[in-house]
Amino acid sequence: MSRKKKKSIETDVTASRREFLRSSIAAGGAIVAGSAAAHADSDPAITDLQEWSRYLGDGVDRAPYGVPSEHEKHVVRRYVGWLTASVESSVNFTPLHELDGIITPNGLCFERHHGGVAEVEPDKYRLMINGLVEKPLVFTLDDLKRFPRKNQINFLECAANSGMEWRGAQLNGCQFTHGMVHNVMYTGVPLRYLLEEAGLKTNAKWIMPEGGDASGMNRSVPLFKALDDCLIAFKMNGEALRPEQGYPVRLVVPGWEGNMWVKWIRRIEVGDEPWHAREETSKYTDLMANGKARRFTWEMDCKSVITNPSPEAPLKHDKGATVITGLAWSGRGTIPRVDVTLDGGRNWHAARVDGPSLDKSLHRFYYEFDWNGAPLLLQSRAVDSTGYIQPTKDELRTARGENSIYHNNGIQTWHVKNGGEVENVEVS
Repeated sequence: MSRKKKKSIETDVTASRREFLRSSIAAGGAIVAGSAAAHADSDPAITDLQEWSRYLGDGVDRAPYGVPSEHEKHVVRRYVGWLTASVESSVNFTPLHELDGIITPNGLCFERHHGGVAEVEPDKYRLMINGLVEKPLVFTLDDLKRFPRKNQINFLECAANSGMEWRGAQLNGCQFTHGMVHNVMYTGVPLRYLLEEAGLKTNAKWIMPEGGDASGMNRSVPLFKALDDCLIAFKMNGEALRPEQGYPVRLVVPGWEGNMWVKWIRRIEVGDEPWHAREETSKYTDLMANGKARRFTWEMDCKSVITNPSPEAPLKHDKGATVITGLAWSGRGTIPRVDVTLDGGRNWHAARVDGPSLDKSLHRFYYEFDWNGAPLLLQSRAVDSTGYIQPTKDELRTARGENSIYHNNGIQTWHVKNGGEVENVEVS
């Protein structure tokens, strides 16, 4: 991106923020128009002593492992019963509309299983490397922790995220349309260290990671990716992996579809060609309009979604100062720009990307404006560090037809109605 274009974007965002503050001040001197700041002397919530100020609270023995406030008990993963045949081979969704920043709390990271959650005993855990190596090896969990470690923040997105929207708007909530993604800090051993320890033979070109769950999940991964940025991870956000996230050890494949991030990983076979396993032939291929399927579409394309307002997070004020926020990400790098439209794509405004901009990680964006109470058609459009621009759904369908399920990165539209209610819609 040229310095001139970047300066123009920054000027747009600065002007937007300045106009937001100017309109708020004109509406009554408060940052949030219509706020109770001017009526504090008559608000019992501030004038009266509240219950929690009258008595001692619970002590440090209340919850040895911290839990959220009881007032936040609605912030949970949710699933859609009709999506799959059973809960053991199913998915639940991250409540994106309830979160902010870029890090997903461990207890809210979406789940996708093919044979239920494997409950692995760490003392009995083993990871074997075999195939085209000089010396097949078996590692215990303690063995893995003796290698040099690396920390990296990456998003994990299921290839089927937004898949139900290929033929039109269906699921009315961003938790369900886009909630098969999360973003955490992984701690683990670069996979290349283990492969180097085993000694790769000259004809080695692929690896096949295999999970220790009942489904025996396995996928072909090209060796160049394994030697680049893959991790054998045993921590997420500083603590041990959760059982549903692969405890005690999982594979991390940054920027590539979540099905390849094998959980409860027990074996890595090195080979000279792909295995074409069940989960990369019967599923996780992109079916085209002519009935043929694209294969090896590993990278997750540039994508974004407005998380608030959205169907599960309607606007609760009639008009005035309003903050739009959302997430953007790309499997090919960072997100230097996100644009937001209030009118279904007629006019675009540069959003403010805030917080760390990390490779193959979620990015948080904001757009502040003065809402006049009229209906809105909200969309976001991300641009990644390669210059790739997030497409519309119509552009995707023109290129690939309507038979696909996977890799839907089309622009999402939310219709904000007069009263603040929000609905999942499409615009042409």
